[in-house]
Amino acid sequence: MNLAFSPLRPEPGELIVGLICFLLMVWVLGSRVLPRIERLQADRRDATEGGAERAEALQAEAERTYEAYREELADARHEAARIRQDAAEQGAAAIAAAREEGVRERDRLVAEAHARIAVDQALAAVTLRRAVGELAVELAGRVVGEPLAAVAADRRTVERFFDER
Repeated sequence: MNLAFSPLRPEPGELIVGLICFLLMVWVLGSRVLPRIERLQADRRDATEGGAERAEALQAEAERTYEAYREELADARHEAARIRQDAAEQGAAAIAAAREEGVRERDRLVAEAHARIAVDQALAAVTLRRAVGELAVELAGRVVGEPLAAVAADRRTVERFFDER
């Protein structure tokens, strides 16, 4: 057994080479690998935090858009209600105006009809007086045996008879 060689006690040259290799590895890791790892971690953190921030911003924008939509919808409903109310009022006014026009037209037609009836009654009365007078004179002439139309016309007997009544 060789007591001089022990894995727990390295040779001084191996120790220096091992130390140089260790420092070289630390330098390579520190200058090349660690910055890349930190950059990847920063990118991932930005992506995660930025995604959450973007999601919050999008959520806030969606809420603002939804509120604007609700306000527009409420305004549209109010406008529709106002338009319906105006239309109902205009319809009621049109119905009232048509009804009033109908009443005026009816009254005019009734007045014209009454006037026409009065004229027709007067005309019928005159025609009836003449016909009754002619018949009365003709019958009187038959009873007497002579035509009395000329005498009755001269004396206006029939008109006086009707005027007395």
